[in-house]
Formats: sequence, structure tokens, C-alpha cells
Amino acid sequence: MDPANLVQMANRIGEFFAALPDPEQAREGVATHLCRYWAPSMRRQILAQLDRGEVEGLSQLVRDALLHHRAQLEPAT
Repeated sequence: MDPANLVQMANRIGEFFAALPDPEQAREGVATHLCRYWAPSMRRQILAQLDRGEVEGLSQLVRDALLHHRAQLEPAT
């Protein structure tokens, strides 16, 4: 999948959860959504992009969600 498209999709999810008053709930909401609705290959790809620093334009909320909930997001191999 196009890396820029993954970032854009993740940011849209982040925009929805950004309305939550508790930042941890917002991060957890993003991570839970990604786990439920993104294919494991998509989660692997955005985590690899994050590791390589190739997530230009990624919102801080989504970045924090990926980092704080990485264990939950990494698909079993």
C-alpha cells in the first residue's frame, strides 16, 4: 500500500479520537481501531515506516498511539 495513503488513513482515524478528553483514551481508541479494522500487513507497514522515520505528516496522536500500544498493534508472526 502507498505509504502516504497509510499516513492519511491513520490521521483520519486520529482526528476522530482526538475529540476524547483523555489523551490515553484517544491513543487507545486509535490503536484499538487499527487492530480491529486494519489488515496485519497494513499495521506492519506503518510500524516499519515509523521505525524508518518515513511518516511525514503523521499526527502526534497517531504517532503516540503507535508507540504506546505497539505490542498490541504488532501482528503475530
